[in-house]
Amino acid sequence: MKKINLLGATGSIGTQTLDIIGANPELFTLVSMSAGKNMDKVREIIAQFKPKLVSVLEQTDAERLQAEFPDVKIVFGEDGLIEAAVGFEADVLLNSVIGSVGLKPTLAAIEAGMTIAIANKETLVAAGDLVVQAAKRHNVPLVPVDSEHSALFQALNGENPKRITKLILTASGGSFRDSTRDQLQNVTVEQALAHPNWSMGNKLTIDSATMMNKGLEVIEAHHLFAMPYDQIECLLHKESIIHSMVEFEDTSVMAQLGSPDMRVPIQYALTYPDRIPMANEKRLRLDEIGKLHFEKMDYERFKALAFAYDAGREGGTMPTAMNAANEVAVQLFMEGHISFMQIEDIIEHMMEQHETIKEPNLEEILETDRITRKKVYGIVK
Repeated sequence: MKKINLLGATGSIGTQTLDIIGANPELFTLVSMSAGKNMDKVREIIAQFKPKLVSVLEQTDAERLQAEFPDVKIVFGEDGLIEAAVGFEADVLLNSVIGSVGLKPTLAAIEAGMTIAIANKETLVAAGDLVVQAAKRHNVPLVPVDSEHSALFQALNGENPKRITKLILTASGGSFRDSTRDQLQNVTVEQALAHPNWSMGNKLTIDSATMMNKGLEVIEAHHLFAMPYDQIECLLHKESIIHSMVEFEDTSVMAQLGSPDMRVPIQYALTYPDRIPMANEKRLRLDEIGKLHFEKMDYERFKALAFAYDAGREGGTMPTAMNAANEVAVQLFMEGHISFMQIEDIIEHMMEQHETIKEPNLEEILETDRITRKKVYGIVK
């Protein structure tokens, strides 16, 4: 029986993780969780899974829940999030919160010696060096949950990392993959949220539409697999069947394939290094698909992806600043304050302004994140 702490329980990854836990009660138990403001969903989860501790965003929500569920410890805020991450000597922390808020809980869980199932890519983007160094220091596995990184992780299982020549991340292209830049000038939030393949949270779907999501994944892959940026390639693959590939010195290419279903990499992260049957599975039938399509990535069309490569190569606090600018810009777009194309403009502007700190400590990373967010809000509001 694996004890699971789950951050971001009411989000897309969180709810699918709960599906897996619920389908395998003999293998997994939810002991601690965090959520934001969706209290109706929180109540449902508590009633079904009976966690020992729940962290929410607001104190008022925490007080109401504590009155309703006196046998559950209810906490709130940043301190509560950290407590939810490390509580009850759990075996695995699955961190699926959105944004750099996931950094401190991840570091705390690493120090506690827990296996980290990482779905919070912004943590590795903002502070990848610190996280990877901490994991090595405490001998803690970092098991990726993103479908692309899970694919790379599986393809590399048992292989000699010195024989890798290239990591190839596939990209669906998002909601606007067939649109020109001129056609993007007046797109709506609803259009941006209409992803053709995947069911994801709003922020992740917008990032997919700008291709920033793939840029964050490039930086994440750099840290997870210690691979230089020049050896990480992105390839458009509209069907989302091949999730990523690894090329080796002998020209062999190992690919991991599957239907676009996030439950598969989530379950693998929870069961690693083993596998178990998938409940209500949809088997991949290549004969029904018939053809798979691939296109070279156009970095002029998808400028946000190019920004991520630039930030990753610069290193230091530049990825932190880029990520913070993107998080705020996406939120401003969803709230109707800026246009879709202004997301890129804001990221580029903040990167041009940023003075990189090389080899930053945690305090410098957090301060870079805070200042960048403040500057973006200052530009727009």
